[in-house]
Formats: sequence, structure tokens, C-alpha cells
Amino acid sequence: MGIIKTNLLWIQAGSCSGDTMSLLCADKPSWPELVAQHNINVLWQPSLSTRSFNELLTDIDLILSDQLELNILCIEGSLALGPNNTGMFDTLDSKPKAFIVKELAQKADYVVAVGTCAAFGGIPAAPPNPTECTGMQSFQGSDDGLLPMDWRSNKGLPVINISGCPTHPNTIMQTIIALTQGYPLPLNDMQQPKAHYSTLVHQGCSRNEYHEYDIEEDKFGEAGCLFYNLGCQGPYTTATCNTELWNNRSSKTREGVPCLGCVSPDFPRNAPLFTTEKVGDIPVALPLGVSRPRYMAYKGLAKDAAPIRIIERKMKP
Repeated sequence: MGIIKTNLLWIQAGSCSGDTMSLLCADKPSWPELVAQHNINVLWQPSLSTRSFNELLTDIDLILSDQLELNILCIEGSLALGPNNTGMFDTLDSKPKAFIVKELAQKADYVVAVGTCAAFGGIPAAPPNPTECTGMQSFQGSDDGLLPMDWRSNKGLPVINISGCPTHPNTIMQTIIALTQGYPLPLNDMQQPKAHYSTLVHQGCSRNEYHEYDIEEDKFGEAGCLFYNLGCQGPYTTATCNTELWNNRSSKTREGVPCLGCVSPDFPRNAPLFTTEKVGDIPVALPLGVSRPRYMAYKGLAKDAAPIRIIERKMKP
């Protein structure tokens, strides 16, 4: 008896291919290592497959007729339902791709939404959303996704959302490994794996101490915190960006760019990206777990208690 392989099908919908490009940067393990070490049979990956398009169509027919097992279905990109809910803005073999994806999901052991577009709609679903794009099981956090909220895969899980713009490469790898090996994969209330979406971007930020002492910047290129004036979403965004660095090297905030909250259901938010909305001197949205009275109290005292190395911005950002 031969080695049992896991059949993985990767369909790209309304996407810039950013998550596939991120996939190519994975090193824990790399994509070739993942496929070889975990006995994965890649039925199709639009940028990496050597198989023909006709072979893809044949496999889809075999899956839908229960002649080919589909273990993991990965969807990259948002699902276009327009015009007028026909799905014809994005087609596969002259058929609405969104509806083909919906049929394939019914046959899959697991469905993984790779990237914020697939998970929640993302940039293509931003207002006015002329292509009527949505996510696999959620539209910007609401229940207007391609699949109903009570939908479950053959293994009993909802769509697994590994959101990000793009998703961190090792989050993709480690999620697929968990599924192929049958490891538990606890999800949070946004259906994201808790292992990768439980730590605030702010908590691992090298500018964190500037924030604690109220040393905030109002222009780019400086060393201090980017939250108070420049719209950084790190204090209320859970992601691995500062705990598992990109390319094992850096992150947006370490390079002086505010976190945009790209893993969140409402990304891109309908507000200026590099401005913090305030009422008076207080941000409208405070860091998670911080009450308004507490924030006002410590903000008033923090700067006076700041060490010289913080005031002079001698911490390495």
C-alpha cells in the first residue's frame, strides 16, 4: 500500500497574488519542503503548478462527482458575486468562479481562506464594492459571506481564516501542517487560528516603550511611537508581525510604518490610514484592555516619568 497523500487545491479568486508571493518566502518550512515532508499532492496552485489548466478542470469535475478526494481547499482572493449576483465578473472556464468555489467547499475536509480578501472581502470589497466582492464566510465581519455562518466542512470546522495583506508566510505553512497532521487548531471568534492571532502587534513592537512613556511622533522617519498621531493599529490588532518577523528580519512598525490592521475584518478601514481619530486629545479607539479613565491618567503622568534615553529617542526602533 502506497503512502497516503493529502490532496490540496489552491484556487485564486479576486487577488493580487500577494499571498502566493508571501508563500514563496516561507522558511518554516519552505513550500517545496512542506509538499515533500508532509506528503501533499498539490492538485493546483495557479502560480506554482506545472499541470495544465485542462487537468485542473478535470480534477474539479472529479471532486464534484465524488471521484477525487479533496482534503484541503485553499482560497486566495475575494469572491466576486457581481453583476447582480451572477458571479460573472470572475469566471473559471466561463462559469462563475465564486459558485464553483462554493461547490468545492462542500466536498472539502478543510477550507482555508488565505489572506484578508478571501477571509473578509478585503480591498476588493471596500466601498463602493462595484464587483460585489465578499469573503468566504464573512463580509467585513458580518454574516454576508459566500457561505452561511453555520456552514461547516466535512471535518466539522468553519472556514479557517488566516487573514493578512498578505498573510505571513509561516502562518500559511504552519496552518497547513496542522491540518495534514491532524493537530488541534483552536480558532478565535473571527475563525483565525489562535496560535497566530492572539498577540497584539503592539506587544512585540520595538517602539513599545516610547508608547508607554507617551513619546509619540507626528511625522514619519522618527524613532517614537506611531499610535497617537499616525494611525497605528498595533494596539488593537492581533498578528505575528512583531513576534515572528517578516523574512526573519523586520516588520512595518520596526521600519517606521504604522500597522494598518490588515488582518482585521474591516480592513481597509473607511478612514485615513495615517491619522489617529481623536476627541480632543484622546484617541477615539484606545488600546485593547485600556479604559478611558486609565488612559487619561497614565498619559498625564507618563511623559514626566520618561527616562532620558527615551526622551532623547536613543532606543533602537
